[in-house]
Amino acid sequence: MQLWNTLSKEELEAKWRESGYKFVTISFYQYAKLGNPRLFRDHLFQLWSAIDVVGRTYVASEGINAQIAVPIQHLDRFREELYQIDFLHGVRLNIAVDDSEAEFSFLKLKIKVRDKILADGLEDEDFDVTNKGIHLNATEFNELTDDPNTILIDFRNHYESEVGHFKGAILPDVDTFRESLPLIEDAYLKGNEDKNVVMYCTGGIRCEKASAWFKHRGFKNVHQLEGGIIKYANDCRNAGIENKFIGKNFVFDERRGERITDDVISVCHQCGEPADTHTNCVNDACHLLFIQCESCRDKMENCCSTDCQHTIHLSEEEQKELRKGMSASNKIFKKGRSEKLPYLVHKEKPLPLIQSINLEK
Repeated sequence: MQLWNTLSKEELEAKWRESGYKFVTISFYQYAKLGNPRLFRDHLFQLWSAIDVVGRTYVASEGINAQIAVPIQHLDRFREELYQIDFLHGVRLNIAVDDSEAEFSFLKLKIKVRDKILADGLEDEDFDVTNKGIHLNATEFNELTDDPNTILIDFRNHYESEVGHFKGAILPDVDTFRESLPLIEDAYLKGNEDKNVVMYCTGGIRCEKASAWFKHRGFKNVHQLEGGIIKYANDCRNAGIENKFIGKNFVFDERRGERITDDVISVCHQCGEPADTHTNCVNDACHLLFIQCESCRDKMENCCSTDCQHTIHLSEEEQKELRKGMSASNKIFKKGRSEKLPYLVHKEKPLPLIQSINLEK
């Protein structure tokens, strides 16, 4: 059986439209010891291809981290087959809060074997990764974050918290989870060892590792939001609990975000008008991630600058010539920082200090 996709984006879009499928977006993770990650990867690919699952999944010797979309028609079969895998039996499945931001959250199935399921920069042999913080449900989270002796920290990146976050949370100005751990300790936690530390992220995986790390570093009262923002928003809605999250929850798929509340707490990076829709510049030599309103999107043709707008109208041969030497995506993909954008919150990352930006004011 072929274990990779060969269709173009346009062909995939047409395929899923013709299928008549309604997809549900799901994320889950599980830390476990896998003896042969590559064999497990191939097994998953065959299982999920048979029921048209799409999305992005990382498998490593330490476990699995999945963000996928499953046809509703096959959801029961997907869950049944997943739970037949011993270490995934009963694993929590985070269901998307809002699937309306894009026609498809994913177009193809990609399952990759990695050294780690989360790039954290930590040596797991140095501490007990199972000694995690106390998990809080929505009610417990609300109660503890009302305590003045609590420090609430957003463990996501700056471009995520810019469009949505919990009221009163510290919002570190970081690009990656890897760099957030030492910076958060130095800037916010040192001297506060006896306070309640409450952390949250999108679906919980970053806090699983971070809470264990900070307990190892000597912080005793460490807590994490169980299931992250996704589970919290669903639980608040289903149980009628007060929702303390405002704005959008950034997600790493084609939707770019799911709306939690109607509040728009960010602005278009090009004109300064209220907006919270992320886009990637369509220039293949740029792909800058930034916030763009509908008016600027139409005017700029989904580009971040007039230079990129000019580039997309060149011939494909001319564009390829300009891209020479820029083939590595980590060299051309910038996460929301550019001098080209006049209304950017973080134009330059301040180092070594972290700035907490209160976007509610």
